[in-house]
Amino acid sequence: MLNIGDKAPNFTLPDKDGNLVSLSDFLGKKVVVYFYPKDNTPGCTKQACGFSENIEEFEKNNTVILGISKDSQKAHKNFIEKQNLKITLLSDVEKQAIEAYGVWQEKKLYGKVSMGIVRTTFIIDENGNIEKIFDKVKAAQNAQETIDYIKG
Repeated sequence: MLNIGDKAPNFTLPDKDGNLVSLSDFLGKKVVVYFYPKDNTPGCTKQACGFSENIEEFEKNNTVILGISKDSQKAHKNFIEKQNLKITLLSDVEKQAIEAYGVWQEKKLYGKVSMGIVRTTFIIDENGNIEKIFDKVKAAQNAQETIDYIKG
């Protein structure tokens, strides 16, 4: 598991249009990297819309938002268009970043155990180090708690 102060693992993943995006592209800015289970599900929609609706507040604070799930580029494109999202979603079908950040874990739902993405948000500082980790994220409040943290 990653800790505050650790160098954030770099990744290069495709966005909805197949453009490759790397964490290292954003050195000099804060980056919110949030991992979520699945496009177009109620919690994930609330979380993505929260970040999207507050994008100007993040931009004013020199902060980029990157959402990562193992959904396909096509699924991301549909999700972005359907919800009119203004944030970047990255497709990690091979679980490269998901595993590097330790968010692929055992989950229990209604007594059933399965592996999946545990909703987690990382704030990466301007030098590429992990500044803050939000685990046990509540999807509907994640954007606001992240803004509150960034604004200090």
